[in-house]
Amino acid sequence: MAGQEKTIAIAGAGSIGCYAGGCLALAGRKVVFLGRGRIVEAMRKGGLRVSDLDGRDRRIAADALVVTDDPATALRDADIVLVAVKSGATQEIATEIAAHGRPDAVVISLQNGVDNADRLRAGLPGRRVLAGMVLFNVVQSPDGETPFRVHRASEGEVMIEEGVDGLIDALDVEGLAVEARADMKAVQWSKLLFNLNNALVALCGLPLATQLADRRWRLILAGQIDEALAAMKAAGIKPARIAALPPALLPLVLRLPDWLFKLLARRMLAIDPNARSSMWDDLQRGRPTEIGELQGAILRLAEKTGAPVPLTKRVIALVRQAEAAGRGPPGLTPDEVTGGPRSA
Repeated sequence: MAGQEKTIAIAGAGSIGCYAGGCLALAGRKVVFLGRGRIVEAMRKGGLRVSDLDGRDRRIAADALVVTDDPATALRDADIVLVAVKSGATQEIATEIAAHGRPDAVVISLQNGVDNADRLRAGLPGRRVLAGMVLFNVVQSPDGETPFRVHRASEGEVMIEEGVDGLIDALDVEGLAVEARADMKAVQWSKLLFNLNNALVALCGLPLATQLADRRWRLILAGQIDEALAAMKAAGIKPARIAALPPALLPLVLRLPDWLFKLLARRMLAIDPNARSSMWDDLQRGRPTEIGELQGAILRLAEKTGAPVPLTKRVIALVRQAEAAGRGPPGLTPDEVTGGPRSA
């Protein structure tokens, strides 16, 4: 699979989709962005700016981008389809790919959670669907900023299920490190542990680096991870090692005093000071969150195995309340998240 000759469709022109697609386009790949609404209009008007934590800051002019809201236009010639829609849109995009995509196209899920690749496979029987996982955070520019900007705000790479010759060569480009893994299901469960923090950022409204630097918030994250690891163990799931620390040691490190955590977890804190989480952005924009695919996956495991997950249930309930209220991130304190009194 020669990368320069292949057409890559980005099915979901949001933060992750635009960052991955932007890096690929800058490397000379043929990229078609499929999306809708304000991002598509912003890219058509002012192009795309792609930057990262390592200091790269590159631009693609509007007339050099192929951006569409028509699935047939985006999918009909694609050799590779990178699916970056929210989990709630997985079935819809599977239907569009089935209707308009080539039967021999390779479809790769770059979505959060552990079930989306399976959902795509169910909607695309007989087609080659691979699981993938993005291990970094991407933030986008405020509404109205021109050109539309996506910024990789933390370190990390993209991991993709192995099995297609030449695929990594086609996708591994400057600013977008991609590697093949034979254990993608275990990778997905491991990434889920980290993604349990998305809800806490959404509930408190603080930047990710600020929130992680506060031991009170880390204690809540550690408690969620403890529950998740117990539920995984009861279900016979062993999460992969995808970071410097084995998953089992994460709660221990998160519980360290602030000064020691900052000393030992420098990579975890190497985050753009403005970065938050996609769930924070969802609440900010009044959209449904992916709480059902993140904490919800742990709850479903617990229901099958009988593992107790009271903190997980509490976080789910608070996010659902914030979704229903429609007033954006509620700005909760650590005590409010755990059920204690509100701080003065």
